Amino acid sequence: MMGMVNKKLAVELENSEIDALHSRLNAIQEIKGNPMGVEMKRFGNATAFSCKNIPGPAFNTVKGLSSEDERYLEEILDFYRQKEIPVRFEVTPAHASTELFHQLHRLGFYQSDFHTTLYMPISEVSASADDSLSIRKMEKHEASTYADIYVQGFQMPAFLKDGVAQNNAVLFDDNRWTFYLASVDGEPAGIGVIFIKDRIATLAAAATLPSFRNRGIQRALIQERIHQAYREECSLVVGQATFGSVSQNNMERAGMRIGYSKAIWAKGLGQN
Repeated sequence: MMGMVNKKLAVELENSEIDALHSRLNAIQEIKGNPMGVEMKRFGNATAFSCKNIPGPAFNTVKGLSSEDERYLEEILDFYRQKEIPVRFEVTPAHASTELFHQLHRLGFYQSDFHTTLYMPISEVSASADDSLSIRKMEKHEASTYADIYVQGFQMPAFLKDGVAQNNAVLFDDNRWTFYLASVDGEPAGIGVIFIKDRIATLAAAATLPSFRNRGIQRALIQERIHQAYREECSLVVGQATFGSVSQNNMERAGMRIGYSKAIWAKGLGQN
């Protein structure tokens, strides 16, 4: 039977996501000269993640923010202002409060989106992997293949491929990270990544080449990673997805349940 969602579990789910992002950015930060301009800083319970040379919200976000951290909001904004990086706040139901939302609104932010966190306790039921596709672990020298699928899967500009390869190659040396490649008739078709820490397995990234979509590749990759979590005696599998997306649906088909939807707060138009 699924564990019921309570505040303790919600905090565990949130912390697993924070741990995965911290591990990823720490590895990128340690590349000689820190070419991506990574910096992370704690403000109370919140962690401010920044990656100046990788645009977009994925690596430039505040996680773990709680109602106790209202007094740090101005400092957090200054942290990003100095780097000239837009910031967004991710607020989970376990840490939300009317006062925190009022303060964010006062500072010119608005709720712009929802993002879903899913989970599944590991049990005997999750022990079997989907063997309908060829799936294997990737090696460090295949970071370019990973990047090619990732960039095409997310329809990113091709010139970003080398950076994606470099920023993920450094994770192959960390045994908490595992990269999987799914192939169809010998052709690389999709990738999936898992991060394991403190017996919690986080589904960290996944992408499928457009020409191989709607063939069950992501579902198979989710099952493969759940199988690894079972083998390594994890207690939970955690994943994140855009609300109502194909990714969320695939996780639910694999037996994962919605833990909560977090609120994404961004700066209002015309606000500095």
